[in-house]
Amino acid sequence: MRKLLLLFLFLILHQVATAQRHISGVVYDVKGKPVPAASVYLDNTLDGGTTDSTGRFSFQSDEQGPQTLVASAVGYEPGGLPIVLDKDMNGLRLQVKASPKNLDGVTVTAGAYEAGNDKAKSVLTTLDIVTTAGAQADIVRAIQTLPGTQQQSTETGLFVRGGDASEAEIIVDGLVTQDAFFTGAPGVATRSRFSPFQVKGVSFSSGGYSAKYGQALSSVLELNTLDLPDKSTVNLGLNMAGVYASGSKLWKNAGGDVTFSYNNLAPFYGLASTNVTYYKVPNGVSGSARYAWKPNPKGIFKVMVTASHFSSGVRVPQPDSPGILFDYGITNTNVYSGISYNQNWKKWNLYTAVAFSDNVDDIQAGLIPIVQHNNRAQGRLELKHYLAAKLNLTIGGELQHFSYKKRLDVFDSIFHQDFTETASAGFVELNWSPRRWIALRPGIRAEHSDLLRQNTIMPRLAVALRAGTYGLVSLSGGTFYQLPDVAYLQLGYRPGMQEAIHYIASYQFMKEDRTLRIEGYYKDYTKLVREPGVAFNPNSYRANYGVPDNSGFGYAKGIELFWRDKKTVKNLDYWLSYSFIDTRRYYKNYEAEVQPDFIASNNLSLITKYYIAKWTTQVNMSYGYASGRPYFNPNNPEFLGDRTPDYHNLSLTLNYLTHVKKWFTVVYLMVDNVTNQKNVFGYRYSTDGSIRYPQYPALFRTFFIGANFSLTEFNKDEL
Repeated sequence: MRKLLLLFLFLILHQVATAQRHISGVVYDVKGKPVPAASVYLDNTLDGGTTDSTGRFSFQSDEQGPQTLVASAVGYEPGGLPIVLDKDMNGLRLQVKASPKNLDGVTVTAGAYEAGNDKAKSVLTTLDIVTTAGAQADIVRAIQTLPGTQQQSTETGLFVRGGDASEAEIIVDGLVTQDAFFTGAPGVATRSRFSPFQVKGVSFSSGGYSAKYGQALSSVLELNTLDLPDKSTVNLGLNMAGVYASGSKLWKNAGGDVTFSYNNLAPFYGLASTNVTYYKVPNGVSGSARYAWKPNPKGIFKVMVTASHFSSGVRVPQPDSPGILFDYGITNTNVYSGISYNQNWKKWNLYTAVAFSDNVDDIQAGLIPIVQHNNRAQGRLELKHYLAAKLNLTIGGELQHFSYKKRLDVFDSIFHQDFTETASAGFVELNWSPRRWIALRPGIRAEHSDLLRQNTIMPRLAVALRAGTYGLVSLSGGTFYQLPDVAYLQLGYRPGMQEAIHYIASYQFMKEDRTLRIEGYYKDYTKLVREPGVAFNPNSYRANYGVPDNSGFGYAKGIELFWRDKKTVKNLDYWLSYSFIDTRRYYKNYEAEVQPDFIASNNLSLITKYYIAKWTTQVNMSYGYASGRPYFNPNNPEFLGDRTPDYHNLSLTLNYLTHVKKWFTVVYLMVDNVTNQKNVFGYRYSTDGSIRYPQYPALFRTFFIGANFSLTEFNKDEL
């Protein structure tokens, strides 16, 4: 049995945090009874854990010296215990007293989903991201199982609550990522550049996000990178796409890691049946280096550098003539570097960061050579002051300088399409909890664009109210601005900022590993970029742009449901996401206010994970559904009046945990689109409208096998 299971899979697992000192004990009430599901942590740190059904807790920390161990639980007043952390601390006992109001503190949840290692606060954990079937260890694809997102297989990006891919910003350690996804050919979606093994937490805001961020009409996906390595270790991997290796080293107050990978999809595409022809199989190398240093127990300095070089060649339909194929070759080089420092004092917190990124795409589109080069330098400063126990004020600012350059060599003439922007912003945000049952987060953000010579002011407000012992009602809203699409700016057009106003209300219930969230929203679009007088062309790579203005408008409204249950059946964890959206917009070269062609009104995701302890195997399954999307039929007088067939996708992942001598090993098998569903994401027509061509994803059903080897064993209890 074990040999057969070795053919199966893994989830690309990461080591669970183990630090220098072990802290364990029990939390009990005044009657001596254990308190389960209590959060136990070192005050003013991120180190902590949760008590089990017997009230016992255990976690590790690299903090030193005098500390305060805090225990908090729903229905109890927080309890504290002073300790001196100079060795392992076991057998600790913390007592908590029942709260007369039976209420815990509240935080704003409207529009936000947390993913991290804090089980008490997270809807998902970082391990959930890795083990979700069909996500292929891609953070963005895992996020697409949450409410508010759209299923995509032919377009790159994150599509949230009626917004296109340009309306979602991806943030790493507080800084904007300019090229969050690998460059792809027309009609071929690509994955994001981020590895879940490089982040300790993910915050996905589907709307109404904090005043700390801007330039996103719909959504912000915030990633926080790891601090010190868990321990010194080595990891190796082998799969159908290539090989990789990583190593980390932990010293007393510092640590770092390096990674390297070589990818060549020849073995994968040699077995897969593709809907496009690769005349050059995707291949390349990537690597990263990271260093973290703790100059004192409350401060951390981090440096990270990543680099990648990939190339591919694919034969795809002409964007303007889908019946004709053409060769599209890409060579991409990307470099990112970031430095950050975070320091806590008793009543202050300082965070500062700088980053630089550079991306070059050398493209051969048929007979036309194209070179696209963009870069971004940016800096950020945040200062938080803890005015009182439940009142803090954050003041900050950021400065960004970025440029896009595009060169086309057509008919022996070189055309340049360039622009450079310097953008600055400042923000103020207050977090106040005047009572245990209410929290307020008002904020305001101001931005200036040198390119557009425009200033904008964006007020934001979020409120959370405790509704019973386990319930929470949250309200949030605000104004959001964003630059016009890059394509317009490169052509020299300078329309003004686009605007959206968000209104969000949600209810959340969390008890004993069960979570229910119901959320409704309304988003009002104004000042969208539109091209008056230009006939509609479904080709997103078109050249016939009209002179744009800000006369576009639209709306998006909907209701969403999220349910997760890890309690009912032992070793079974599942969650269900459902979204309904009603949205219309009149923008770009649209002929009327209609539902956009990238939106499905109904989206459903069902994710299940079951761990078979006897076989040390985890079985993960995911099912995704989306109703039909609009597409342009030149023979239909109703603009975007036709709909594609419904979308269905069933994925399976098997992870087998074992040992190969001293190496902890995970073997994994992934099957995406098990039923080989022929999903269609739209149709394109011949010039005379007589022939219809379906838009298929690059692959229908796929198989993927690999193994990961680590000198550090994974904690199976996390499964």
